[in-house]
This record gives sequence, C-alpha cells and structure tokens, in this order.
Amino acid sequence: MKRGVSLFFWAILIATLSLSPFLWFVLTSLKSPTEITAIPPAIVPSFHWGFYRSALEAYGLANYIWNSVIVAASTTVVCIALGSLAAYAIARFNLSWLRFCLMLLLGVSMFPQIAIAGPVWRILSDLGWLNTRSGLVVVYIGLSLPLAVWILATFFRELPVEIEEAALLDGCNRVQALSKVVFPLAAPGIFTAAILVFIHVWNEFFFALLILTNPRLQTLPVGIALFPGEYTMPWGEIAAASTIATLPLILLTLLFQRRIVRGLSAGAVKG
Repeated sequence: MKRGVSLFFWAILIATLSLSPFLWFVLTSLKSPTEITAIPPAIVPSFHWGFYRSALEAYGLANYIWNSVIVAASTTVVCIALGSLAAYAIARFNLSWLRFCLMLLLGVSMFPQIAIAGPVWRILSDLGWLNTRSGLVVVYIGLSLPLAVWILATFFRELPVEIEEAALLDGCNRVQALSKVVFPLAAPGIFTAAILVFIHVWNEFFFALLILTNPRLQTLPVGIALFPGEYTMPWGEIAAASTIATLPLILLTLLFQRRIVRGLSAGAVKG
C-alpha cells in the first residue's frame, strides 16, 4: 500500500514538473497586458483573449499553421508509404544487405543536423528547391524515414508468415496479400509510425529556419521564433501561439498513448 502511494506521489510530482512550463504559458496567454508585467506576477488570469486574436491576425499565425499542416502531412504520407514497403522487405526477406541498409539508415539519422546542413543546403540550392515547401518535405522525408522503417519493421516481424502464405494459396498475388492482409493487420504499427513522424516534423525547427526564409512559407516553430520585434517582446502573443502549437500534439499523444507505447516497445519482449 505504501509503495503504491509513493509511486503515485512521484508520478504526480514528475507530471506537474513536466507540464508546468506548458501550464505557465497557457496562463500567460490568458492574461491582460498589465497582468503579464505585474509584480508580483498574477497567477490567476483574467481570461483575456486578445493575444490569440493578435497572434492570428497581426502576426499571421494562421498562415504558419497552414504551412506546418501541409509540410507535416505530406512528409507523413510519403514516409509511411515508402517506409511500409521497405520495412516489409527487411522483415520478410532474410537478406544480409537489407539489414545493412537498415543499420545504414539508422546511422545516418544519428548525424547532428548542423553536420549535414551545408550539403543539404547546397543540394537544394542546385535543384532550385530553396524557399519551397517541397524542398523542406524532401529533407524531412530523409530525416523521418529511418524512424518509420524501424517501427514498421518490428511490427511486420510480429505478424505470422503463415497468414500471408494462406492468402497466397487462396489465389492472392504478393500485392494483393500486402494490401488485403498484411497492411490491415499492421494498421496499429502504421498508425503509430504516422503519429511519431507527424510530431517530429511538426516540431522541427533547424531545417525549417535554414531552408525557408520567405515569411509566407515558414512553418509554425520558425514563425513563433520570429515574433519578437526590434524593440518589443510580445510575450502574450508568443504564449498564445505556443499554446495553439502545443495543445494539438498533447491531445494527440494522450488520445493515442497506448498505440505509441506499443509502437516504441514492439519486439522488445518475445514470449
């Protein structure tokens, strides 16, 4: 009993410490301008919604949200489409060079972003893809595809081969077996990979700042970072924009936390 109470206490404490920065800028976004600069600071806000209106209208937050949705959704769709086929090949065909390709993908994904920034910028410049959403999507596909392949490969390994063999014996070809049997059974893993790729792209800042210098094309993290003016620091608008940018990810994670945990732990225990 005491052990359970102790674990519950530490869980509440860790959750409070983890969520306190988010809760603080949520409260800040609901304060009036005088409450933000008040000393001592006001804990309970007056639920002033002007900062949200200002962030959306004066600072163009809606455009940044739209850009992030396009880039994140496009990257997720392509990564899942390519990653599913690659992960299936790695899981089903026992070829040493396929395993080597997986290890190579994981190794490349471990490179610091600053180490590959120069080559990436040069390649996109030569292709004329700087300041384009498509150029940023291509970079994000390269960064996110190893994660998708790794997660999906573990799920495909868990699926019994006999199910595919039964489908082939019933007259299905390989493509039909994949589309009608394998992919539907692997839907939880595919969904998990899609959520993690979307979250990763939604939060990415470095390459979005490097590739997109046109304010009309910038994504949400870069747009919020550029809110401050030359002589002002709009804390209220920054807090409101940060709340809008973070809240969907928190809700998405809470709704699908079981699938995310299953995706991250798939293949860890075999019985």
